[in-house]
Amino acid sequence: MTTSAHAKQQTAYLAGGCFWGMEELVRLIPGVLETEVGYTGGDTPDARYEQVKTGQTGHAESLKIVFDPQQLSYRHLLFEFFRMHNPTTRNRQGNDVGTQYRSAIFYLFEEQKKIAEDVIAAVDSSGDWHAKVVTEVVPYREFYRAEEYHQKYLVRHPHGYTCHYVRELGLGEK
Repeated sequence: MTTSAHAKQQTAYLAGGCFWGMEELVRLIPGVLETEVGYTGGDTPDARYEQVKTGQTGHAESLKIVFDPQQLSYRHLLFEFFRMHNPTTRNRQGNDVGTQYRSAIFYLFEEQKKIAEDVIAAVDSSGDWHAKVVTEVVPYREFYRAEEYHQKYLVRHPHGYTCHYVRELGLGEK
């Protein structure tokens, strides 16, 4: 993995509640090339939905995002991430409750970690959220692709459940 701004593609791993809603909004951001939903952050190898939904695996429903850094910086992607979910609710988004719905940034290398910490500090100081950001910033370990019926779920079921939407906040690249 290269950290060069001249790389053709970079990858990010984010969790912010039910992966369907996150994927639907992220895939529409200019510069996003590909998205996949899956599970990361836990200890259960080859995690599957039936295991993860129990909250016992340590995994979060997550999103793998491949993006073009010439069109979309990692920093801007994170600001968008903080607009589409509530980063101040621990282990909860909307009706979804449990550690599998936590807010987390899984960094691949130290530069991503620093950017994540800087963005969280900016979001906390923005005053847009009325509580402290509880988003975890943790090293990436392994991503297990979710079952096919979860992939692009809201494309196939446009009126399906989601608690995600883009908020008009004052967040921006500061």
